[in-house]
Amino acid sequence: MPIRVVGFDGDDTLWHSETRFSVTQAEFRELLKRHVPDADVDARLSEMEMKNLSIYGYGVKSFTLSMLETAIELTQGRIQASDLEVVLGWGKRMLMEPTKLIDGVEETLRAVSARYDLLLITKGDLFDQESKLARSGLGELFLGVEILSEKNVDSYRGVFQRRGIKPEEFVMVGNSLRSDVVPVVALGGRAVHIPYEVTWHHEHVPDEELPAKGWRRASSIRELPAALEDL
Repeated sequence: MPIRVVGFDGDDTLWHSETRFSVTQAEFRELLKRHVPDADVDARLSEMEMKNLSIYGYGVKSFTLSMLETAIELTQGRIQASDLEVVLGWGKRMLMEPTKLIDGVEETLRAVSARYDLLLITKGDLFDQESKLARSGLGELFLGVEILSEKNVDSYRGVFQRRGIKPEEFVMVGNSLRSDVVPVVALGGRAVHIPYEVTWHHEHVPDEELPAKGWRRASSIRELPAALEDL
């Protein structure tokens, strides 16, 4: 069946996001090294993020809360309030940073929107994602926006039902194999994976768990029009 709708992830597909987390995590690591020099800060923060996903969800606010909790835990409550204020400041900085589009995004979306209906399907904090879309200048190109707490088979099925989309006429474009490729292909849709320079460990999928067909990889979003033709 011909493609009718193309869905796009937001973070690290249309605009830069993960690099903000990497920079802040490096600052957090250095701050805690002054208190607990031998601690594996990255490992403990990662464990805290995974533990908190079901409570706080995804996004900057969740990340900030996990940093605060990790700092308190690793220092056994001895960390000064002034240092916790610094961590809070990093979170606010991340939320207020301008939306920086990935090279080639605007012209590619305008070209693709001339042939297909476009949806933004992203996950994370509602306010943060709406703000990033508003600052991106891309809002007019999308017929609809879906901001999900999780991107899995059930949530995509819900999007299809709400939007009257048949899976076989849908293609999802994103940087995450776990969130943008595997569940969509499982439902009978298709996907284009565009890797980003940094990928959160939670989004990795072992090669043996990837679908054998129904998706392809592009090295940049500029290759998307040709990739859609080949699916």
